[in-house]
Amino acid sequence: MKILVGIDLHSNNALCGLMDENGRRLVHKKLPGDLAAILQLLQPYQQRIATIALESTFNWYWLVDGLQDHGYHVVLANPAAMQPYSGMKHTDDVSDACFLAELLRLNLLPTGHLCDRQTRPVRDRLRRRLPLVRQRTTLILSFKSLHERTLGQRVPLARVKTMSAAEAQARFAEPADQLLAGEQITLMAHQTDAITKLEAHILGVAGKWPAYQRLQELPGIGKILGLTIALETGDAKRFADAGNFASYCRCVKSLRQSNGKKKGENNRKCGNTHLAWAFVEAAHFAGRADAQCRRFYDRKQQQTNPLIATKALACKLAKAAWHVMAADVPYDAARVFGSGKTKGFGETGREPAQGSGPPSQQN
Repeated sequence: MKILVGIDLHSNNALCGLMDENGRRLVHKKLPGDLAAILQLLQPYQQRIATIALESTFNWYWLVDGLQDHGYHVVLANPAAMQPYSGMKHTDDVSDACFLAELLRLNLLPTGHLCDRQTRPVRDRLRRRLPLVRQRTTLILSFKSLHERTLGQRVPLARVKTMSAAEAQARFAEPADQLLAGEQITLMAHQTDAITKLEAHILGVAGKWPAYQRLQELPGIGKILGLTIALETGDAKRFADAGNFASYCRCVKSLRQSNGKKKGENNRKCGNTHLAWAFVEAAHFAGRADAQCRRFYDRKQQQTNPLIATKALACKLAKAAWHVMAADVPYDAARVFGSGKTKGFGETGREPAQGSGPPSQQN
């Protein structure tokens, strides 16, 4: 008889619950966050264990990799898509772990995407780049504010980025201001150096991918946005169509309707926040640099408002990105925005409610 396993993982411990295919709980035990201890508990049942479900927490890498290395089939549960039974009077770690096993047994568990092990470190390095950029921006704005507040003069952004610590200190008379300005410029230089190294490493790995090369053809998508979309998407073919990919990128309206009337909204956070950011940024750039994107944006803005127009353009770009990545074909603006004979992606691609794509596409 097959056994299903649910693991409720925390920062310092893991609760393992084992259940047979008839729904009978076999064993549950709280273990320290140690792979050897978890393997020791599972070892007597290894031949009968069909699948292990693990909730997608911030620290799942080590456990999923370790279990897979020992031959276990592991799936990642999507917490945003799971709806626990609200009638339960008492819940704890045991019930949470067994709930995962129960959903596995009933084949109702919404799963997340397990990123490839070789791709995952590169993707995480790109994610770590963003806080560095934000910290550097904070320092630049702080220096500009200090300069204008103390000297009554604005200093251009390009000038701040090329300024040395000694030059920054020479602009101020007070020792406290000199110390602060020098430290800010020094920290900016360190962060710029770290960002440059990260970008060079990531580009050296992902810059050769066909998906990244195709994305460079889209309007509004440059080096960083192209890397973000390629790394966060992974294999574009895991999405059924362009509409599901746009939903995963949070570019589709979250809405719940019945009999033609709005009954509320679904979970707007289902999907990938990094892709959502990337395509909105691409829409801003494309609306300024590309004539067809600008016309589409202006038309939508007249009908609605700038926010919805930007989101609509981001949806167009997301669907186009899926096509060029999945089929490895050149970007075709006529298909995106339509022509006299050809419908665009927006007219042919299905637009499901946000988060309504297959559970395997939720992260």
